[in-house]
Amino acid sequence: MLRVLALASVVLLGIAPEGSQAISIYTGWERHALVGSDIRLSCSFFSWRFVSDDVSFSWSYRPDGSRESIAIAHYAGGEPYTDNKGPFKDRVEFVGNPKNRDGSILLKNLDLNDNGTFTCDAKNPPDIVGRPSSVRLLVFEQLPIQAGVITGAIIGVVLGLLVLIVVIYYLMRFLVARRVFSLSVSKHGKKKKEGSQQRQIKV
Repeated sequence: MLRVLALASVVLLGIAPEGSQAISIYTGWERHALVGSDIRLSCSFFSWRFVSDDVSFSWSYRPDGSRESIAIAHYAGGEPYTDNKGPFKDRVEFVGNPKNRDGSILLKNLDLNDNGTFTCDAKNPPDIVGRPSSVRLLVFEQLPIQAGVITGAIIGVVLGLLVLIVVIYYLMRFLVARRVFSLSVSKHGKKKKEGSQQRQIKV
């Protein structure tokens, strides 16, 4: 067991450059958009170091049903570079702020053929060891109603019915109690009136 751990340590040390630490990269999980619309795909990273002047971002795109990825955007040396001949020619723009660890891109005039997986990779030298993060884009002619919205509506209706039942229950109790009180007062007044009449007859 110790030999295995030792070998693993040697391998990791051999992979990671001296003085570097792991970098964590974050994107969304899944995004939905309409045909003809624009969408911003966010990418950020966490690193223990300040943002380096050599910070870089790279975006690639893999269409649904394909195994090959296409580079569509890159930021390095303080300059953005975007796709000028691929599927996103003139339709992708680097809109992030690298100094704030933001490597977002903007996709324009979306089409149904844009469905696929977008992967972001970031480097903040000397922290360059990290796993790229991916976000799936689904383009629709009309956005579908999400299951969460339906579930929320059902829960809202059920809660509304429960509140209505409780209100009706307490209203009925109030009306019954008021009726009983009215009858009690009426009966008591009637007995009092009869007693007064009997005393007048005796006199």
